[in-house]
Amino acid sequence: MTLPRTVKIVEVGPRDGLQNESKLISVPERRRFIDMLSQTGLSVIEVGSFVSPKWVPQMAKTGDVYEGIEKKAGVQYPVLVPNQQGLEKALEAGVTEIAVFVAASETFSQKNINCGIQESFERLDPVVKGAREIGMPIRGYISCVMGCPYEGDVPSGKVVEVAERLLKLGCLEISLGDTIGVGTPLQTRELIRNLSKTVSIEQMAVHFHDTYGQALANILTALEEGISVIDSSVAGIGGCPYAKGASGNVVTEDLLFMLTGMGIETGVHMDKLLKCGKYITKLLGINPRSKVAIAMGD
Repeated sequence: MTLPRTVKIVEVGPRDGLQNESKLISVPERRRFIDMLSQTGLSVIEVGSFVSPKWVPQMAKTGDVYEGIEKKAGVQYPVLVPNQQGLEKALEAGVTEIAVFVAASETFSQKNINCGIQESFERLDPVVKGAREIGMPIRGYISCVMGCPYEGDVPSGKVVEVAERLLKLGCLEISLGDTIGVGTPLQTRELIRNLSKTVSIEQMAVHFHDTYGQALANILTALEEGISVIDSSVAGIGGCPYAKGASGNVVTEDLLFMLTGMGIETGVHMDKLLKCGKYITKLLGINPRSKVAIAMGD
């Protein structure tokens, strides 16, 4: 077994985290949160998403947030873009990197964005083409890669099909999202091995929710399969509003503790990360979800 020597942590707290917390955080507070994260050693921090504030009020004024943060050299600040209008707003704000998303479940796609998988790709086509024309890096998210709240099990073949389409469209990296946190280590290994037959391991990332306490075990399995890009959320904030009971992304602090203990380099400083978690949980009025923070009394 050969584990990666280094791992890139993609911090999704300001986007996937905050968009699924009930309390709204102001633009200045979101900016400060991101600026604090920029000082931790993280190399990728997802700033927000250009979705309709009618449907996701937590992400309102993402352009203002992006324009006001201090861009640290060597740190990427991608945003999620759902459609052509979102791309236009992102470009107006000066965004240089975007992410797009699709689901591996037809029903989830309908419930989430009111269209099926095929139509979602048709919506994304002009977005990705527009971004590629100006040389903008694009990441692709796939939701429900291990289970759907409406359909149950999701065949790995469906995930492979969607991933291949995203790569053909122009995405450079594919993040595999266990949206409702039902995946287990053997399922994780099977999915990655099936996908690796046509998609390079270097183009894969994993995005686990910890609904059933399986996230770190699944991440370990992904590491054993060679994956070295992992999404996480500081303090474990967020979840998925379309998936009942799916509260909580894998916690960045807990992930960092595991990786550090395994001798895997991330460049992230735990003390600074804990301060970020403390700041955002206080603003949200929630208890710490990080086991490391609780154990260390932060």
